[in-house]
Amino acid sequence: MPLFLRPIFYLYGYGLAALLFFVLFVLRVTIKVEITGRDNLKKYPNHIFCQWHNVIPLSFLNAVPSIPASLDKSSHIFMQHPSWYMKPIHVLLGWMGVERIILGSTGHSGREAAEEVVKYLRKGYSTVLIPDGPHGPPFVLKKGILHMSLQSGVPIVAIQLSASKCFELKTWDRKRLPYPFAKIRMEIGDPIRITEDTFDEAHSLIRTKLG
Repeated sequence: MPLFLRPIFYLYGYGLAALLFFVLFVLRVTIKVEITGRDNLKKYPNHIFCQWHNVIPLSFLNAVPSIPASLDKSSHIFMQHPSWYMKPIHVLLGWMGVERIILGSTGHSGREAAEEVVKYLRKGYSTVLIPDGPHGPPFVLKKGILHMSLQSGVPIVAIQLSASKCFELKTWDRKRLPYPFAKIRMEIGDPIRITEDTFDEAHSLIRTKLG
């Protein structure tokens, strides 16, 4: 990036991140969150959480102000799409407790990024992956998440999120945005260990648990 554009880029990244955090925080005050299955996280020290792309706004609202505190309280590392327009999300995730962002996704050095995440998973970090992102097709469980679990030995935890009142954007993933004073429900599934023998069975099971 040219030097003269960097101030504008960082103003965009940090300015929009601050606005998003403020909006999330205000909405979180009005929204009630109900979580079930938290006891499932006591079985293992770290996890690979996964959810569909369309519930990302619900996930952010549930997690604000701290992603680790809302899940398993371990250190977190995230793999994120590397495009420039994602800078505010990268900043926001850092403010919400994600210790490191690895840049990469399907078609954008995704394999190298996944290998880097696996290294951190082996060290005890947790992560959240979106198995139908970044561009779909929606609700199709890509097998990369299973390979990462197999290589790291860290179990996969499927998360379902819903809202009592929300509307869907006309985007490829039909992203759901909750109304103020809605109720968000998060269901945490049982950790699923991936082995060579259970790979295909686990793929179907995780798809079912994601809803």
